[in-house]
This record gives sequence, structure tokens and C-alpha cells, in this order.
Amino acid sequence: MTAASATPPRAPEPSVAPRLIATDLDGTLLHDDKTVSDRTIAALAAAERAGIEVFFVTGRPARWMGVVSDHVHGHGLAICANGAAVVDLHRGGRIVEVSPLERTIALDVVDALRNAAPGTSFAVERTSGIHYEPQYPPLLLDPAAVVAPAEKLLAEDFVTPLSATGSAGDPAPAFPDQPVIKLLAHHPDLEPDAFLALARTVAGHLASFTRSSPTALLEISGPGVSKAGTLAHCCAERGISPEEVVAFGDMPNDMEMLAWAGTSYAMANAHPEVLAATTGRTASNNDDGVAVVIEQLVRRCDEAASRPH
Repeated sequence: MTAASATPPRAPEPSVAPRLIATDLDGTLLHDDKTVSDRTIAALAAAERAGIEVFFVTGRPARWMGVVSDHVHGHGLAICANGAAVVDLHRGGRIVEVSPLERTIALDVVDALRNAAPGTSFAVERTSGIHYEPQYPPLLLDPAAVVAPAEKLLAEDFVTPLSATGSAGDPAPAFPDQPVIKLLAHHPDLEPDAFLALARTVAGHLASFTRSSPTALLEISGPGVSKAGTLAHCCAERGISPEEVVAFGDMPNDMEMLAWAGTSYAMANAHPEVLAATTGRTASNNDDGVAVVIEQLVRRCDEAASRPH
């Protein structure tokens, strides 16, 4: 039991009643073993019953959303790939909106990082799956992926093999041209934050750089693409203001979203920069910190509804 969980946080009084919860997954909603606890499942359902929408906002690709696909209610949507894709979990993770990384920009980023940090290896995440260089670390990679230099993976005539698009019976891809939604860059020796700072220095004018891994693994999206931007778009479509949003996160790829939301929480296990930039605190992911706050919010909603008008 951590100190953070021994004294559960008190959620600050929002200026308006919350209408949407936006939560990261890994290191935030999920335990370290990548499971969703019974307490968290119950809290998410209670939020929806109280009229508070829930959006999962993650760096994960659509194909890795099975762990939470049964726990999104109502709209069924999730924001994936750090804001580059909106997926419909009620339709098998079908991508319904995409903000691609242009192929020529990705090639320029590869060139810049190869020169600035020799030894960098790359993977290319498309709407249909991931493809990677031979030196890229074997981290839950698709066995049907193409293994080749990044320049080939980003070539204009690159064609994804049919076997990498999913099994028979899967929903047809919404974007048959299979655009690039994320470029990943890994370095075997550099310190993670130092690698991120270097990349932003040499290529930050080309694309958006962030990270969510404990290793030196960068996640690169199109210019201006972020969790915050796509979340803001989804909220605007629903008439929800930033002040009506409560957000949770733990890593640098959550920073913009936490800053945008009217109320935000860093997990007890969060990156030091996230802790420094966020006023709200909650227990760690393993101690169900998201559920702790949701329970408080739902309780307040119930109390407000029971007051005489």
C-alpha cells in the first residue's frame, strides 16, 4: 500500500459539474500487468450512469485496445496513437478519424535523427499495423509486419501485405491507403528524456515528438497532433468545454491533455515533469488512482441530484 493510496486524494471542487473523464491507459488506468481492476470497471460504469462520458486517450494503436473495449459505454469511441486516430471500440476498433504523419515529413525526421543520434532504429505505425527495421527491439510486434529499412517502409510505393491487415471477418479498414499515423524511434543507449530533447531540437519543426515508455523510445506524430488536440475536437463536437473535463495521466505524452482539461490528475507513479506540471494528485495506477477520484466525483453528482431544488 503506497502513501498515495493510504490517504486518498480529495478531488478539487470543479467550477462546473464534470461531463467527461479523459484517461490514459498504461501507467494510469491499467495496472502494471495491463489489466483493469474490478474496482476500476465499477467506477467507469458508475461514471457513465451518472451522465459523465468516458474517453480512453492513449498512445496505443487501435489493435491494442481489447483490454478496455468492453468497458467503454455510450459513444464507444477512444483516442489512440497520441491523438492521431479516433477508433470505434463498438465496431472492433475501426478507425473513424485519422490525422496522418505525411510520408515525406517522416522521411525527413528519419534523416535528421540518423544524423543526430547514430544507432537509432525506426518502426512505422500505419492504420493497418506496424512495420519496423531489423534493429528495432522486439516489443509486441506484429509477426506479419514487413521488416525493412525505414526508407523502404516509407516509400511511396510501399504496400502493406494482406496478412497484416487483420484476420478474415475483421471490419474493413476505413482508410484503404493505410496512412502513417505514428513513427517510432528507439535508441539503445541514450537516456529517454535526453533523446526526446535532442529529437525536438533537431526535428521539432517537422513533427510532434513525445514519449510514454521507460526506454528511449520516441513517438512521432504529424505537426500539432496530440492527445489534447483530438480530445478538444471530440469535446467540441459534444458541446463540452475544457472546464467540464477531468483528465488523468502519467507520462510526457499526457502533458498537453492534462494542461487543457479543467481538472487534471497526475498518478503517484507519474513522470517528474508531469507531477511538477499538474496540481491534482491521485494514487498510483496499481492502487486504482483513477477509480479513487471517479468514485468521489460520482458521489458528488449523486449528492447534488438528491438536494432539493
